Order: sequence, then structure tokens, then C-alpha cells
Amino acid sequence: MARKLKIRDLTLRDGHQSLFATRLQSKHVEQVIEDYKDAGFYAMEVWGGAVPDSVMRYLDESPWTRLNSISKVIEGRSYLTALSRGRNLFGYAPYPNTVIDGFYKEAVKQGLGIMRIFDALNDLNNVESSIKKINEVGGIADGAVCYTVDPKPAASTEKVGFFARLFGKKPAAPEKIFTDEYFVQKAKGMEAMGAKIITLKDMAGLVNPARITTLIPALKNAVKVPIDFHTHCTPGYGLASSLMAVIHGVDILDTNIWYFGGGSAAPAIELIYIFCKKLGIEVEANMEAVGRIREKLEGIRRDLRDFDLQKDSFPIKFDPLKDTIPADVDAQFDRAIAAAKANNEAELLEACHAIEAYFNFPKANEIVKHAEVPGGMYSNMVAQLKSLGAEDVLNDAMALIPEVRRAAGLVPLVTPTSQIVGGQAVSLAIDRKKGNPDYTMVSNQFINLIKGEYGKTPVAIDPKFREKITGSAIEKPYDINAYQAPENPTLPEFGGVKLAKDENDYLLLQLFPTVGATFLRNRRAEEYAAAPKTEVAEEKKAAEEPITGPTQKIPMGGSIISVAVQPGATVKKGQALLVYEAMKMENTVNSERDGVIKRVFVQPGQVVATNAVLVEFEG
Repeated sequence: MARKLKIRDLTLRDGHQSLFATRLQSKHVEQVIEDYKDAGFYAMEVWGGAVPDSVMRYLDESPWTRLNSISKVIEGRSYLTALSRGRNLFGYAPYPNTVIDGFYKEAVKQGLGIMRIFDALNDLNNVESSIKKINEVGGIADGAVCYTVDPKPAASTEKVGFFARLFGKKPAAPEKIFTDEYFVQKAKGMEAMGAKIITLKDMAGLVNPARITTLIPALKNAVKVPIDFHTHCTPGYGLASSLMAVIHGVDILDTNIWYFGGGSAAPAIELIYIFCKKLGIEVEANMEAVGRIREKLEGIRRDLRDFDLQKDSFPIKFDPLKDTIPADVDAQFDRAIAAAKANNEAELLEACHAIEAYFNFPKANEIVKHAEVPGGMYSNMVAQLKSLGAEDVLNDAMALIPEVRRAAGLVPLVTPTSQIVGGQAVSLAIDRKKGNPDYTMVSNQFINLIKGEYGKTPVAIDPKFREKITGSAIEKPYDINAYQAPENPTLPEFGGVKLAKDENDYLLLQLFPTVGATFLRNRRAEEYAAAPKTEVAEEKKAAEEPITGPTQKIPMGGSIISVAVQPGATVKKGQALLVYEAMKMENTVNSERDGVIKRVFVQPGQVVATNAVLVEFEG
């Protein structure tokens, strides 16, 4: 009997998150979901990650409606899976068990089958409650170990003479942190907590094929539950490493369908199907149904062209069930298999890159490879910098990511740490561009990470750096007892209804206080048939008056979350004026002077550009 390979399809979640900045709309999902019912995938990842936030933030859609509508069509033929961040769930703060329990109960009720649970720091204390709860409410707990690599040696600026180089003592080799044993111990810990699947989650695509030859067998020997492999093609390893994982016995492989595969996403199932056919391995999927989905995804990708980072790498039309591959390309598949079995990584990569080039998948992204970042982080970073008009700092920010990561305790880069580190790298690049001292702009989330509120980092943070960022050298872990549930205000302008009208709404408010509140306000406005908010005449008149006093500007464009001062208020230098969100990170703007506030030019919910005037002081 042929060995079988289960497939977890990522197209409807990670595929568009990695390639199109999470802009897949419900109308697009509706075009393909009937065919998914017949596709025979073991699992379909349709939710979690950035989806709940993004569908509200950018598409003004309900994440609960998306999950429930997919579930009704699929009718249990494939497990619906989602991704959550352990104790952080989908947000950027740790939640008490009451919130975690309520969320998982509702998610399973709405159709969720498997919850892939990870922690951005690989801190097992942060996933234990989630693994136990998802099992309790009837779901399947999938424990994800976040793959990352040891840092590159820091470049030395010290000048060393010839004889010192020749006879001097060589520097000690840096300690290896992320060994096979490191990942095995994390996997064993999750299995002991009740995980029914263990995923090697390679969110940045950094697992090279040679590493797979030791790591996948080590995981399979260490645990009794199935092993799933999740990777991305961004740095150029994805297809080759996936082939190597299949050869070395992985049970489940994560893939996307053709037009949503490759590049910064996972490999295309069609290429994996060809490899498996040659290897005599049965791919558990209905490839005819996959073909129907593929045809529709071509048009959907064209609809998403404004967010497509790889417009020049649109895959050619191809059906593995009908089309004949040119002999020289077919030979590359055979060459790749032979090289993988011989553990010849260089030849394996060369063959896989030739295959990808023929089908017009993107080349390896050398910038991403060097910075060691996830594909979704990169695509969202580009989209958000573009919206802020700050594209010119992208390359500098990417180059600074390893430096920021090292300072932050060598955290794996996966949501939320990828956004925290990436956003901080952008701020650091802007600081240096302006000639400011490093870390003049620091997000509140970066402060919390350095403080210790997200958990234990893989490597201890330098107390001097912690003191520089947080004001104290002492590590301060999070305290879930300090959690304050968000208010659910009454809205008199909409007939006195509550902002959150039911448990689902309130969960959105708990998980996404800012984005969720805006989304829910829009829903209440629609229900009340109220007209859109208009500017107050007096505010407009005031804004048109010439500015004569000193001002303070926003250092980076973003969305205003809260304003702490009003006209007439006396403030001291360093006092908080407002909090704004940029790159999904919250930042506090402190007063640059002592003075009296004359005018405030922004309000909560307003989106402002870089260097927009926030307040005017009395002259």
C-alpha cells in the first residue's frame, strides 16, 4: 500500500496573508468554497493569524461570519483550522483564562476543528492553558514549535593587526541556542500538555533542506503524534525543504493552491503532487477539485493586484493532471529527488529553483533571507509603509531587523514578535534618518516585550538595554490579574444600544479593543441607519485658523487611539499627549516642552500622515 501524505491547505488564510496583505474578501471566498467541499483536504486553514484583525480593519467584515459561513458549506468534510498565539490569542497582550476559555468555546461552536497554538517566544507556559481548553471544548490542539535560527556573528569594528590575526587567540564560537534538541524538547512539552499534532512552524522559511534531514526524524522519534511541516518559500528553501520533509516521513504538509503559492507563501500543492507521484506517495486530495479552485484563484489574484507584491511573477497556467511538462523541466524534478535522497543540498536547491523559474514563481528574496523575517511580515510591512508614505526606509529597516531581534532576546519572528521587532526596526531606521539617538521612538509593545510581559525570551535580555528601554533593569513578567476588561459603552447616538450587542461582539472588543470598537460602531451605525459622521463646523473653522504657536508633530503616520489633553490644559515636558497606532504597534507621544495646549488637531479614530501637526501650544 502506498504511503499517504495529508495536506493542510493554507490558501484561504496564510496564502493571502503572505502574498496579498490579508485582503481576500468574503466575496472571493464564496467563489471557491463549494469546490473546497470536494477537495478532500485533511484540513483547511481559514482563520486566525492576521485574519480576524484584518477583515475588520481593512475589509469591514466580521471574522465570525467568515468562519461560520465556511463551516456551513464544508459540512465537516475537512477540518477547519485556525492559528492562535497562545495566551495572546490574536492580540498583543496576555489574556486571563476567562477570555481564552470563552473564545475557544465560541470558535469551536462556529465550526473550528483544529486550533494551531503557538507562542512567539516558544515559552511553553504561554500555550498550556490553550492546549488544554481547546481539547476540553471538542477541538483538536495542534502544538506549533516556532522555528528560528541562531544569530549571525556581529560584525567587529575593532582593528586587528596582521600578527595579532596570525597568532592571536581566536574568538570563542558563539553558543548554539536553536539546536534540534531545543525544538524536540518544545515538542515533547506540548505533547505532554495534550497536543494531538505537532507542527514545525517555519514562518520565515529558514529551514534549509539539510536541517530537515536531522530535525524531522528527531521530532518523529521524540513524539507519538503526527508531525506537520509548515514553511514559506521567501528565502528560496521552501519547495526543496518540503520535498525533503516528505522524503523523511512528515505526516502532514502545508501547501497553497498554485496562484496563492510560492514566493513569500508556502509551496504550491501542484508541485508537491508531481514530486509525490514520482516517489509513489499518495497525496490525499482531489486534484480535479483543486483544479477548479485554481482556475477561479487566477481571477481572484488579479482582483487583488493592488496588494500583489509579486506582479511580475504571476505563475503560468498549469494543470498537473492534463499538461505535459517539457522533458528538461521534468528532468529537474527527478534531479531534485535524487539530490534530496543523497542529501546534496546545493544540487537540490538548484533543481528546485529551476522548476520554480520555469513556472514563473518568484526568485529567492535575498533581503528577506538576510533579515530572517516571515513572508507575511514582509508583505504587510511593505503595504503599511506604502500607506504611510515611508517606503524609502524599507531597506534600512529590513537590514536593522537582526540587530533589533538580538537586543530583544533573540525572539523568533512570528506574530506578534515579528510586528513588534519589525515596527521597532522601522522606528530605528527613521530615528537614524533624522539623526536622532537610537530608540528615540519606541512602541509600547516593544517596551512590554523588553520588560518581560510576553514571557521568557530564548536568550536573556541585557539589563542595561532593558533599563534604557523601560526605565528599569529588572524583568517584570505579565500579571493576568491586572487585566481590565474593556467597557461596553451605551451609544446614545444610535438609540441607546450597547456597542457590543452579544458575546461574539464582546469577544471582538476584548481581543481587538481599537479595531473591534471601530468595526462594531460601524455595525451599530448601519443598524440605526445613521448618516456618516461629519465634521463639526466649529472644529473645521478652528482647523482653518493659522497656526501661530509652537506645534508638535507625529513622527510616523498612523491611527489615533486616544488623546490625553484638551485645549487649555497645562502640560509638562515628557507628559503623554496621545497614543497612536502605526505598523499595528501602539506608540505614546510625549510633550516636547512645558506649556499650555492651545489647540488639538486630532481625535480618536482619525488617520494622520507622517509629520502631521497634533497640537498647538500657546505662543
